[in-house]
Formats: sequence, structure tokens, C-alpha cells
Amino acid sequence: MEYHERKRWLFFGLPFTFTKYHIREDMITINTGFFKSTENDCYMYKVQDVRLTRTLGEKMVGVGTITCFTGDSTDPTLVLKHVKKSKEIKEFILHASEEARLKRRTVNMLDIGSGEMSDINDFN
Repeated sequence: MEYHERKRWLFFGLPFTFTKYHIREDMITINTGFFKSTENDCYMYKVQDVRLTRTLGEKMVGVGTITCFTGDSTDPTLVLKHVKKSKEIKEFILHASEEARLKRRTVNMLDIGSGEMSDINDFN
């Protein structure tokens, strides 16, 4: 599955911007600009968490903003602003990122230690 979306205005949700989002099962690509174009890619396995926010104005025109927290060194936070089908795209990114991590056998480890380093030294 693949999604092609554009950043939209909050004025009736019209797509009169030069920002395009391409969301595929293996990669997220953001193309911005008219006179100076920038293309930013992020592999799906690097996406660690996804957040969907919808303001009242966004709800009224049927769009939302998706924030992807990634392990990418060039852009640790990808923001897909004012996209239609935002809930569906957020769920797709969550599912596809988990599948990509399993396929690449990439494991995210969180440090949930219960104490400070001085606690460890007390046992010695």
C-alpha cells in the first residue's frame, strides 16, 4: 500500500502548497519547495513512534498533522502537516514501521533502569 498526499491549507483543506508526502511500506519521502526543492527520506524501520494531532480547524476541514519520531540523524522528527486520511496514514505508518523492524531484525531497547549508577556501585 502507498499514500501520496499534499500539505493543505486550513482554508477549506485546499492543496495549494508545494509540499508532497509519499508514504510507502519501506520509506517516507517529503518533497518541499518550488524555487529550491528539498527531498527528505526516512526509512520506515527508523520510525520509533507516531503522534496524530488535530486542532479544531483541522477537524472542521478533515485534515490532521502526523509527527513521526525517528532515529534518523538528519531529521529526528518528521512532520506531515495538514494531510487528509490522517488517522489511516498514522495507523499505516505504525504498522509498516513495526513490520520493517521485524524484517530487518532491528530491536529498540529502552533503558528502564530503576536507579542511578551509584546504586550499582553499592553492591560491590
